[in-house]
Amino acid sequence: MRAQAAYELGAPHAFLELPDFVGEFSTHLKLEGLNPAGSIKLKVARAMVENAEADGVLKRGARLIESTSGNLGMALASVCAAKGFHLMVITDPNANEHSIRFMRAMGAHVTVVTEQDANGGFLQTRIRLLHRLLAEDPSLVWLNQYTNPANPGAHRDGTAAEIFQGFGQPDWLFVGTGTRGTLMGCVEYVRTTGAATRIVAVDTLGSVTFGGPAGRRWIPGLGASRRPEIFHDDRSFDKVLIEERDTVMMCRHVARTYGLLLGGSTGTVLAAVRSMREEIAPGATVLAVSPDLGDRYLNTVYDDDWVYERFGVTDLLDIETTDMAKAQA
Repeated sequence: MRAQAAYELGAPHAFLELPDFVGEFSTHLKLEGLNPAGSIKLKVARAMVENAEADGVLKRGARLIESTSGNLGMALASVCAAKGFHLMVITDPNANEHSIRFMRAMGAHVTVVTEQDANGGFLQTRIRLLHRLLAEDPSLVWLNQYTNPANPGAHRDGTAAEIFQGFGQPDWLFVGTGTRGTLMGCVEYVRTTGAATRIVAVDTLGSVTFGGPAGRRWIPGLGASRRPEIFHDDRSFDKVLIEERDTVMMCRHVARTYGLLLGGSTGTVLAAVRSMREEIAPGATVLAVSPDLGDRYLNTVYDDDWVYERFGVTDLLDIETTDMAKAQA
């Protein structure tokens, strides 16, 4: 029998306050980076695999294939290793070396595409290759995080339920949008329970999901160069776009102010909290979902040379200090 505990979820109720992040209201994080595979994607990977097993789609020795920029691939690699499934991952240059090495260490076969798609990203390139491989080998199983109802379902029954049962009802809930599974799951939970929580969907400038023009993006996790099928805009949530430069500065600000190393998606979401501070009532409770921690971003978001090459910042610390001071004023 394989060690099922290898992919069990850990610390689902890990909530942390950022004191004085914005003085007028309290800001908290739901830390998903404490899960064994290091991110919120473990919930999705487990749900998709176990649902496919229950439906008879996955049988002993099955071979899976998935497109991912990193975190889902790591989570699937963990689940597949524990369950004895073979995994092929298609990723792109935005995936960091840590993620690729993790997947390969778990036995996954990883292919990195390098050709940009028409929108300046890599998602459609990854999907084209995936479809070609499926056509060549029909025995491959694609669980498809972009359309699989187990994706939002894992967050409805997991992430959102953990928030409202473990943290309580926040006045505001900020959620980053990658495949949109976390967002859609939280929206469904709030709608079903009738909670008064106001949800804010946070995306990266250059992503097409909210209808804006495509643009070059460097940080994996949020954003898409094609609109994910599971995303449905029912107008029940707010939408905010954040520049990646602000993501980098927020990650570094939190590291140097709170001693907390966060992932790029969390920096984006926290930048959105700060950008909406005028709309949030004094005394409100704000909760932001933190998908992963920052250790796998040490060579990118937290590396001065990497940041300078992409954003042209010459004196990052001075700019960070000035911009954050303006934001707090």
